[in-house]
Amino acid sequence: MKTPPLLTRRFVQILFSGIVVFIGIRFYLFVFCLENGIIPEIERPAGVEAFLPLSALVSLKHWLYNGTINSIHPSALVLLLIICATAVITKKGFCSWVCPIGFLVEGAAKLNGMVLKKTLRLPAIFDLLLRSLKYLIAGFFIYQIFYKMPGSSIEQFIHSPYNQFADIKMLKFFTDMSITAFVVIFVLACLTITIRNFWCRYLCPYGALLGLIGFFSLGRVHRQPSHCIDCGRCEAVCPASIDIRQKTWINSLECSACMSCIETCPEKKALGFKLVPGRKSLSARTMAIFFLLIFTVGITIARVSGHWQNKISLQAYLQYTASATPSSKTANYISPEKKQRMIMMMNQLRAQKMQNFKKSNESQK
Repeated sequence: MKTPPLLTRRFVQILFSGIVVFIGIRFYLFVFCLENGIIPEIERPAGVEAFLPLSALVSLKHWLYNGTINSIHPSALVLLLIICATAVITKKGFCSWVCPIGFLVEGAAKLNGMVLKKTLRLPAIFDLLLRSLKYLIAGFFIYQIFYKMPGSSIEQFIHSPYNQFADIKMLKFFTDMSITAFVVIFVLACLTITIRNFWCRYLCPYGALLGLIGFFSLGRVHRQPSHCIDCGRCEAVCPASIDIRQKTWINSLECSACMSCIETCPEKKALGFKLVPGRKSLSARTMAIFFLLIFTVGITIARVSGHWQNKISLQAYLQYTASATPSSKTANYISPEKKQRMIMMMNQLRAQKMQNFKKSNESQK
């Protein structure tokens, strides 16, 4: 019995979302230990750098200019390259198969169907204008980093405290969220529930970048006019509201290869996701294997080559967390107990460093 494409895609979405949650919990525990003067027993999860897109873009420019991957947040660049590579085959498939935000947005669409029963659709002119926003946002960052940012500034940014500890700053954005940030996220959540795919369709710069790369994708949805009965079901379920019935090859910037149109089509030979005209359509299982394989292989290569974990020492992380501004209740105050634990941890790290240095010298002799 064949597994429906939607169930296969849901499995991949849940798997990657579970990995992201696991990484988030581990990173929270890592930072919690540092803030309390305890040497973490768990390794900092490098995958957290997937949420540092600015660092990834700067690292990409550094790599293109110097031919080397910087050691501050190497996995940010690795994951960016993997994600962009998926777009060469599956258009914006990352958004509908892997991205946890995309998974939440689809959940919001389901909530809309259960609560509001009807999705609000914007007039065509407003929809077009709003869709340009994500491309403008992506274009702004690409222009500023790849055109305006000089080479000397790249090195300064990479080694700046802001970039080195951007992962902790990102964590604190959620754990110590300001009222303004909460209001913005709440408004975006409400808009996403009310207007289908609001965040992904209008604001996500990552999706814009993948859409532009995906325009040249090898894979795309193919419609066979001789088998199409013009029922319109494909367009009704399409989350990107693409006009499918008017085309043979769907090359829209908004297509995320979610296969919703293919699954709902009553004529199974009318629609398919193909790499080459005339060849067999790719199944949902093949798509799932592709995403799992490209991430597994890419991350494995990065680990083996030493371009996965950053080279920021535990001592540097400890010094940063000790000097970071505490919450308003304890501003400019660190308890004597916490201070003592941090001093002990610093001394322990120094002792370990000296011991490793002596062992290295002895082995060389």
